[in-house]
Amino acid sequence: MGSDSEVEKSAQKESEKKKLQALAPVAKPLAGKKLCKRTLKLVRKAAEHKCLKRGVKEVVKSIRRGQKGFCVIAGNISPIDVITHVPILCEEAEIPYVYVPSKEDLANAGATKRPTCCVLVTTKPNKGALSQEDEDKIKENYDEVIGEVKELHANLF
Repeated sequence: MGSDSEVEKSAQKESEKKKLQALAPVAKPLAGKKLCKRTLKLVRKAAEHKCLKRGVKEVVKSIRRGQKGFCVIAGNISPIDVITHVPILCEEAEIPYVYVPSKEDLANAGATKRPTCCVLVTTKPNKGALSQEDEDKIKENYDEVIGEVKELHANLF
């Protein structure tokens, strides 16, 4: 029985190593394990409440239109040229952004079957309105993650 869990753990470690090896060299600031978990949890909540823009085209369009939020970018995109302009747009619009190791994990959190390059988490839904409780929960998670990301940016630059 103990050997099964050891095999699972070693397989999980190997998959994590593969994810880190596939990372692009421009994927900075990269979220650590804890921040990555919190970020993906925020993306999952935002997807449930329709506060999410998925894909490069939709994210770029939203940023250019002046929508504020939090951008999450996958670090294992190939070719990397597809998303290299997104961090620049985010910096110009003063939108915080962070890289996560896997586009597959980002897609699972964003409730899509296809791997996703980037998502933009907003605090307000695309259509309609949220109940006050849901809005408070999302805002609380959002503020927590944003604080950590700004700390990460401060250490990087």
